[in-house]
Amino acid sequence: MSATLKFLAFDTSTDALSIALSDGERTWSYEGAGGAQASAHLIPAVLDLLAQAGWTLPQLDAIVFGRGPGSFTGLRTACAVAQGLAFGAGVPVLPVDTLLAVAEQARGLQPPLVDTEATLCVLALLDARMGEVYSAAYEWQGPASGWRMLQGLQVGPPETVALEPALHSRVALCAGNALAVYGERLSALLPAGAPHVQALPTAQALLRLAPALFQAGLAVPPEQAMPLYVRDKVAYTSAEREAMKAAQALQVTAAGRADPPSVP
Repeated sequence: MSATLKFLAFDTSTDALSIALSDGERTWSYEGAGGAQASAHLIPAVLDLLAQAGWTLPQLDAIVFGRGPGSFTGLRTACAVAQGLAFGAGVPVLPVDTLLAVAEQARGLQPPLVDTEATLCVLALLDARMGEVYSAAYEWQGPASGWRMLQGLQVGPPETVALEPALHSRVALCAGNALAVYGERLSALLPAGAPHVQALPTAQALLRLAPALFQAGLAVPPEQAMPLYVRDKVAYTSAEREAMKAAQALQVTAAGRADPPSVP
């Protein structure tokens, strides 16, 4: 990262809250509980990091945030805080796809699992809740060219995650938190031999991505800090939850009738 650029970065799209501040030479960071707690801790933690660095918000070149996909509440929190801080400070915001941050976090693991100086294809997978997975594929082309998307954002049950045939043999890493949640339902569909890495869209990954994205002109005015959704439905309704419970109870009852206990 160029030492002339100062960024504040945060991500609230998962159950983890990640915040970092850097000028390319020094970094201050905070990790905490995300989810519903993110809205209570995000601004105090940001102010504390700024105090540690001795900076004020107007000194920043941009405020970087994970725009999604991810937790509906978390994304709204990130956008609202990014907008508010940026408006007050008179600085732009830099939205970053969370799945791209997952790919970058996996690439930056130490010790590296693969040679990251050469091209690297990563399949990023995040738990989308409601029994679904967010997925996208990216290729690292080296420091000079950075990342490019190979397969766009998708959402669906683990069994529907699919790579284009031409990409299946190229994936070197599968990264994200969906692997731990869905286990064999997901891993059986992934490229054979590709390591599975637990990785989240951290603020540190956002900071590594920020300089190239900023210099490419992707920073926008605060009012354009908008979440990226890839599905319209964000939760089950009360009626749907009750119907699911009734269906599960019916399945249990039917199973009991089909296979009654033996009587001596």
